Amino acid sequence: MTVTDDITRLTKADLPDDWTDLDKRAVDTARVLAADAVQNVGNGHPGTAMSLAPLAYTLFQRIMRHDPADADWVGRDRFVLSAGHSSLTLYVQLFLSGYGLELDDLKHLRKWGSKTPGHPEHGHTRGVEITTGPLGSGLAAAVGMAMAARRERGLFDPAAAPGESPFDHHIYVIASDGDIEEGVTSEASSLAGTQQLGNLVVFYDDNKISIEDDTTIALSEDTAARYEAYGWHVQVVESGENVKGILEAVEKAKAVTDRPSFILLRTIIGFPAPNKQNTGAAHGAALGVDEVKATKRILGFDPEQTFEVADEVLAHTREVVKRGEHAKAEWQKSFDAWASANAEAKALLDRLVARELPEGWDADLPVYPVDAKGVPTRKASGEVINALAKHLPELWGGSADLAESNLTTIKGAKSFGPEEISTGMWSADPYGRVLHFGVRENAMGMILNGIALHGPTRPFGGTFLVFSDYMRPAVRLAAIMQAAVTYVWTHDSIGLGEDGPTHQPIEHLAALRAIPDFAVVRPGDANETAFAWKAVIEQLGPVGLALSRQNVPTLEGTSAEGVKRGGYVLFGDENPEIVIIGTGSELQVAAEAGKVLQGEGVAVRVVSMPSIDWFEKQDAEYRESVLPPSVKARVAVEAGIAQPWYRYVGDNGEIVSIEHFGASADYQVLFKEFGFTTENVVAAARRSLDRVRG
Repeated sequence: MTVTDDITRLTKADLPDDWTDLDKRAVDTARVLAADAVQNVGNGHPGTAMSLAPLAYTLFQRIMRHDPADADWVGRDRFVLSAGHSSLTLYVQLFLSGYGLELDDLKHLRKWGSKTPGHPEHGHTRGVEITTGPLGSGLAAAVGMAMAARRERGLFDPAAAPGESPFDHHIYVIASDGDIEEGVTSEASSLAGTQQLGNLVVFYDDNKISIEDDTTIALSEDTAARYEAYGWHVQVVESGENVKGILEAVEKAKAVTDRPSFILLRTIIGFPAPNKQNTGAAHGAALGVDEVKATKRILGFDPEQTFEVADEVLAHTREVVKRGEHAKAEWQKSFDAWASANAEAKALLDRLVARELPEGWDADLPVYPVDAKGVPTRKASGEVINALAKHLPELWGGSADLAESNLTTIKGAKSFGPEEISTGMWSADPYGRVLHFGVRENAMGMILNGIALHGPTRPFGGTFLVFSDYMRPAVRLAAIMQAAVTYVWTHDSIGLGEDGPTHQPIEHLAALRAIPDFAVVRPGDANETAFAWKAVIEQLGPVGLALSRQNVPTLEGTSAEGVKRGGYVLFGDENPEIVIIGTGSELQVAAEAGKVLQGEGVAVRVVSMPSIDWFEKQDAEYRESVLPPSVKARVAVEAGIAQPWYRYVGDNGEIVSIEHFGASADYQVLFKEFGFTTENVVAAARRSLDRVRG
């Protein structure tokens, strides 16, 4: 078969009987708008938006249950454009459907201050469910959305027959070749098959073109077979113009309720651009003035006009607003019946949507007595999670196959999953509360994002801090979106001991603190851990808890308010000559050094700094009350690289840190050999004092 034959076959239209000339014109309008918008700004991705115009139009006009007048409607289907580079695939439909984007917004694609940034941004553009762009992230997060939908149904309406609950809906995804190539989609798709997520439908745009042109150079697998091996329901639709085939595939997908669905759609990128379709030139660059004009001629548009939208086309596409209002009104009847019959569940839903906490939610938080032996902060965290779980049904989570180490299991709760995946150790239930991600840290991070974005629950996920490297793309996206995700990162330093340098975090705290709008919290003892969890629950942004494997003493003087503010005076002089700052398991060393100096008559202040990020959000008056600017002699102590602490110690200060990889030994030996001792901190303090005193 020649390339021409292939293009002819994969662009053959097969349309439903009620597909009108206005529908055809609307689809072609979407193609032209995509080409014009990219040409206007001079850069972007026109080709996929052109070839997927029939699919995107069909989703928004005929498949999805949504209401453009209420973008946050609880009963809506969700749409995830995992191929975020093709943002116009979504923007054009938001414009045509009446979500608030107008033609001027398309004209300002990728420009300063526009509602149409280069990649879709949640919270920035109405109707965008999730920020996408890093390939693979959207599909993986959509798995989380599908999981969240099932968990929420279990919270609010578990007894309803399948398809009969007002909380039943679908998650639709458009994924590209790049999404399929990314490892995170393999991780998440594998788990989705295990979870039997029948509410998830993924369209794979198999156009076999990427920036480097023909994907054969890098991708030779049978992707459909791979998804069948994951346990998905798989269908193939030939031709992106085959609207009838798309509609039939969706109906078959919705009928399969015990498997996620994968619809491989063979398309020709850039169709019908006469010279650049089916080439890499259509993927990531403007088509060029002449090619855009030629495309318009093929489609019957005036080649001299730009951003041409006929009034009758826009009126036709915005009829979806009325259909959405009707769908919502019908849904509302079901919702109202549920609400009247389930007052307690309705009250729970109202509380969660309002992001309110119930009275006494923190009543059972553990309080730990001062104790030189103490407990690991990971153990304290596990106890806090279980205390919170009694009062907060919205709290759920688990681990990437490290539950026994991270201590993330809610005791007595069933595992989330179909009953047939139960094991001798874990009892699974479709509406369970304990999440098992397997050894899939990247997918865990993305799935947690999807859960948090989907609805009002509060997810958490655990692994070793060193493996936060696998999660970093997800953590960064959570920060961009301000998703309410909590990461439980244990074994947070060389204190994990014998596993050695591959498992000992060194640069990780600094690297994570470098992410804007993300908070790293490293509590110094069991009580600070409880205080940290309390502060996390009281706010909605993403937070990473860094917790010790080893025992740390339970200290006197810790403060819930101080932890919430990121840093506070643990003890010491009102007019200190030197300040010692400690965090995490090294707070004890800072405290011990402070007491030694006090015994020598030095006016010393010991500051606990569990979260630089939270501390920096305080006003200058508070920060300066903790760290007086007049005090130049300072020491910071942390079993990580020094980078985050220079801002606090200044030119005259000292940082007790580790600037190299660790070693395999028990933690007591490592702390001694690498200088995290009272004697070494005292010596550092004396050096700083000597510099200041001259």
